[in-house]
Amino acid sequence: MGGGGFLRIRLDLSYDGGPFNGWAIQPGLRTVQGVLEEAVALLVRRPVRVTVAGRTDAGVHARGQVVHVDLTEAEWLGLPRGHELDPGVAMLRRIRGALSRGLGDLTGSIEVHRVSLAAEGFDARFSALWRRYSYRIADGPALWDPLERYFTLWHKNPLDVSLLNEGASKLLGLQNFLSYCKPREGATTVRELQRFEFARGEDGVIVATVQADAFCHNMVRSLVGSALFVGEGVEEPEWLYERLLAKKRDAKSVLAAPHPLVLEEVAYPTDGEMLARAELTRAKREH
Repeated sequence: MGGGGFLRIRLDLSYDGGPFNGWAIQPGLRTVQGVLEEAVALLVRRPVRVTVAGRTDAGVHARGQVVHVDLTEAEWLGLPRGHELDPGVAMLRRIRGALSRGLGDLTGSIEVHRVSLAAEGFDARFSALWRRYSYRIADGPALWDPLERYFTLWHKNPLDVSLLNEGASKLLGLQNFLSYCKPREGATTVRELQRFEFARGEDGVIVATVQADAFCHNMVRSLVGSALFVGEGVEEPEWLYERLLAKKRDAKSVLAAPHPLVLEEVAYPTDGEMLARAELTRAKREH
């Protein structure tokens, strides 16, 4: 149950962030949250509010995003509209049409892949164990593929992957990432960075993997943007950790472009541990 007699519904989705002004609702702007809420509202015939695992900036994509929405039992059971269908299957079928209605020529830029009753205590945001992002970098004109330009950074100068990884490894663990965040008022900037690594694929393109229990605003783009200085040899690998210790933002607090960034996966505990995880995370965020 989602509280107040409501059922909590989990939606797993992906989207192309290019046409949107980020995840969060903004007056007069097209956002992923806005379009998704309008689609669900069309199905249940009332305004709804969804909660997301990880808010993404304008232009950032998601392959493994998770949200929850609370519906009444009557709304949930009414989704099949008299057909002998599981409500989750019915909602999945119907929401595609509702999204298409809201997206028009952008149909297909948001896809819901799974709809299910959430486990007891599930919260898309607070129950998450970690989020994992990827970031593609083509370092040099020989690697610039026009067919991949909408989700790959075209970086003019060659990058040394070993230097990138040497610098990135020093930031792992539980740290205060104020130097790499745009802090929100009253919110903590302490995060556990679990993975920050770079690998060059067979196609020559570098893919960064960044994973943490949670991310503060602009954190992934700031980490990658700063790491590029190290990969080019402009700064020593130790510089990334020195910036972390400084706990300040300055002229070298550069954000990497948003379009190569993809939220790949959000991990959750077993069903029986959802509530405990959510309560623990809320306690951390409040202090």
